[in-house]
Amino acid sequence: MDEPVATSPAEAADDIAAETPADTRSSPLRWRWLWRTSAMLVVFALLGLLVWATLHAARGESLVARIAAGDKPQAPHFDLAVIWPRDESWPPRLRRALGDGRLDLRELRGWPVVLNFWASWCIPCRDEAPLLNASARAHRGQIVFLGVNVQDLNEDALKFLRKFDAPYVSIRDRNNKTFEVYGLTGVPETYYLDARGRIVGHVPGAISRRTLEQGVAALLTGARR
Repeated sequence: MDEPVATSPAEAADDIAAETPADTRSSPLRWRWLWRTSAMLVVFALLGLLVWATLHAARGESLVARIAAGDKPQAPHFDLAVIWPRDESWPPRLRRALGDGRLDLRELRGWPVVLNFWASWCIPCRDEAPLLNASARAHRGQIVFLGVNVQDLNEDALKFLRKFDAPYVSIRDRNNKTFEVYGLTGVPETYYLDARGRIVGHVPGAISRRTLEQGVAALLTGARR
């Protein structure tokens, strides 16, 4: 009868390794590869986001520069959700544009527009709100006043609109894209659009009664030509 052959520790380890499935032995390498791949994807995604943000910021800066130079650039397009559908100061034929709860800028073509970017937490926005409301009522049916709420909470924005009893529509820029493409550096800012959808004036910061009425008068003069 043969006697059992003693196995050395080294030989035993080799036997265990040989019996261990390849998948089990390679799992640390697989996880390391997955981690490195995921890290690279995150880096590429961040770089892409940075490039996108840079291009949008440059586009906005270029727009503001063209307005200042008197080029009358076409207003960047937007299609945003309506948060305040009060349209009493709007021309009657435009009110049907609000039926789907959204507003496409192209639906306002043919009418001069006062486009005001605002936020409920903005102190200058509160100061100019009564001026904008009064002008919208005074030029009812002639000028389209439109508010664009940015960087805000929906409920806070609605409280602001109810407090000042805004007589014109406000829409919401939820992802900041419209804010960026128009080249805003803060709020409030106001843009004057002629009936062809071109930006013919821009007021960064709070607007005064005199500046507002001068801009409105220029829009009305252009509309009569």
